[in-house]
Amino acid sequence: MVKQVVILGAGTGGTLAANRLRGSLPADEVKVIAVDQDDCHVYQPGLLFVPFGRARPAGLVRSRAAQLSAGVEFRQAQVDRVDVEANSVVLADGSMIGFDVLVVASGAVLRPEETDGLAAALRTGRVHSFYDLAGASKLAGALAGFDGGRLAINVVDMPIKCPVAPVEFAFLADWFFTKRRLRPKIEITFVTPLDGVFTKEVCNRELAGLLDTKGIEVVSEFNTGEVDAEAGRLVSFDGREVGFDLSVVVPLHGGAGFVERSSGLGSELGFVPVDPVTLQAKVAPNVFVIGDAADLAVSKAGSVAHFQGPVLERNVTRFLAGEPLDGVFDGHTNCFIESGFGKALLIDYNSEIEPVPGRYPGRLGLPLLRESRLNHLGKLAFGYAYWHVLLAGRELPGISSKMPTAGKQLDASRPRQN
Repeated sequence: MVKQVVILGAGTGGTLAANRLRGSLPADEVKVIAVDQDDCHVYQPGLLFVPFGRARPAGLVRSRAAQLSAGVEFRQAQVDRVDVEANSVVLADGSMIGFDVLVVASGAVLRPEETDGLAAALRTGRVHSFYDLAGASKLAGALAGFDGGRLAINVVDMPIKCPVAPVEFAFLADWFFTKRRLRPKIEITFVTPLDGVFTKEVCNRELAGLLDTKGIEVVSEFNTGEVDAEAGRLVSFDGREVGFDLSVVVPLHGGAGFVERSSGLGSELGFVPVDPVTLQAKVAPNVFVIGDAADLAVSKAGSVAHFQGPVLERNVTRFLAGEPLDGVFDGHTNCFIESGFGKALLIDYNSEIEPVPGRYPGRLGLPLLRESRLNHLGKLAFGYAYWHVLLAGRELPGISSKMPTAGKQLDASRPRQN
């Protein structure tokens, strides 16, 4: 009897998972089905560049179905819920898809309605977000017409997709207005709920130093409770305010709606609790999770899904064969951080080792935690690798799922002695 692996979501994690599993599982024994509500795959790293005129919105979108390998069935449908006990996915039209293994790859969604005033504010010309295609496109017009005042970049709460993207936006805004000779007229403020710019000490010092050098103010531990577009102010739960003439807000993120409607599947925010090393969901042994949909203490980023790919592939394969799981994910994450003026930083870390200086993936690789032209070119080149290597489920030469330590200055992450 042919078994079915059903993958909910055909974004980064779902697509690479489908392609990897199709390549490793015998087609006459296992059917692989990917389900998503539309056929528009968006290259999300490119959204950062749209507001600054460095990427065309149309160039960031391709067909989801076209990214899937031959032999993967794509079903365009909306998921209502998952019946874990019955091993079935219930679609919005009432039909069902049975599964032997379920892979949840439904990502994270924006929830502006969870913050007082934000949903309404995003419909004005004063508050914007670049975390979706429509928002990034609209923001491009707003930035082009902004010639003076305070620009407030606000992260409402964590976790968010690509945690460094708001910092990158601040760097690129500095570059954008400098290029237009407007920088002296514009005050840029970065407003975050964190106690620093980034959650890891060494990286936080580097990024905070760059922001300071560029004259970008940081307001930390600011938990946004209200966005008042008419008065031009962000209001925290403790009553503090940050005024603005133009604001770029990153809304609260949550899991897909169907996760919350599925008994026992998700957490309060709609993310799926999983074993952090095997990616097996805690709700049932035949459910696995990849990418942003997982309730894990790692960044919600495409690189994480890429590094999870081999682990998920191995453990699903072993589960179907009735064998013990042995794939292990170490929390490996890396990211290029655009810093403006044709430069970028690169960070690489995992659950045990924070971002440190050095080289990646080895002693002769790209510089870590240091601005360079090479890193900027690496970020630009990643777009090609995304469509042709990462989504296809292939490995990048010299880069593995396990975080490398060669080339890293590991002593930089040790606590400083007073």
